[in-house]
This record gives sequence, structure tokens and C-alpha cells, in this order.
Amino acid sequence: MSAAYGGGVNRLRDTRPTPRTGIAGSSTHSSRVLARLMDDLFRIPGTRFGIGLDALIGLIPGIGDAAGTAISGVILAHAVRHRVPLSVLLHMGWNLLVDALLGLVPFVGDVADAAHRANVKNLRLLESTIEQGRQVDASVQGYVGRAVALVVLILAVLIALAVLALWAVLRLFGVL
Repeated sequence: MSAAYGGGVNRLRDTRPTPRTGIAGSSTHSSRVLARLMDDLFRIPGTRFGIGLDALIGLIPGIGDAAGTAISGVILAHAVRHRVPLSVLLHMGWNLLVDALLGLVPFVGDVADAAHRANVKNLRLLESTIEQGRQVDASVQGYVGRAVALVVLILAVLIALAVLALWAVLRLFGVL
């Protein structure tokens, strides 16, 4: 190494991002903002309970659930970027599946969906996994492929549920 790289001292700095800096900090920040928008945008006066866009757009049968699922998928994408273990991705997917199943029940399900707060739960899983250093080693062969396939499968099931809900509503009103 030349003197231009550290004044003649052969030291290599660890430039990997940490949960509080660099790429990791920016994507967990955007996940945090997204979780707040989706699950906790408006506070109910006199309570600690909040309602987000997920509950509001979920009132639109099928389409709202599909849109909410697509937006929630961003947190899953951030989890893959941070190489969280597949078991954590499955847990996050389960949270979204419960959220989608609750959203299938008109009105009552939307209230339960708002109380479930899947995006906030997934954000907590992502941040705690990063803080605990439980990322999959970058050298693990095939992680990205398996993780992306898992996320695509989760989102496909959730979108299929939303389409099924939309089909049921249209059929109920005699449109189909």
C-alpha cells in the first residue's frame, strides 16, 4: 500500500455499515417512516393508539389490501438488503399474512388490522435483528436468491388474497 492510503501505515478500516450509520441507517430510517405512515400516522386523542394509512386504504376491498401489501413489502426488501435470516423473513411474512387475513373481514377486520400493526412489528423485528448482529454472512451462497424467492412468494400469496377479496366483493354486488 502506498503512503497515499493512510500515511504509509497499512491499516484497513472496517467500512461495513452499522445499524446506526451508512446504508443500514438510511434504510432502517425509511422503514421506520414507512411503518409510521402505515400503522401509526394519526393518534386517537386521549389514547396511545394510532391509525395509519394501512387501515384507511384497507377499507377499499381488494385494491386497498393489495396496495397495503405492496407498500409493506418495502420493509421486507430492506430486511433482505440487511441479510436477515430466512426465519426472520418468514416471521415478517407471517405478520403480513395475519394482517391480510384480518383485512378480509369488512370493517371489523379493518379495526383488527389497525390493532395488529404488522408494519411496526416487522420494523421491530428488522431493527432488533440488525442490533443483535444476526445477519447472514455475505459469503453464504444462494442467500439472496432464497430470500428474494421467499419475499416474492409471501407477496404473491398476499396479493392473491387481495384479488380473492376483490372478486368476492364484485360477485356479492353482482358485477361478476
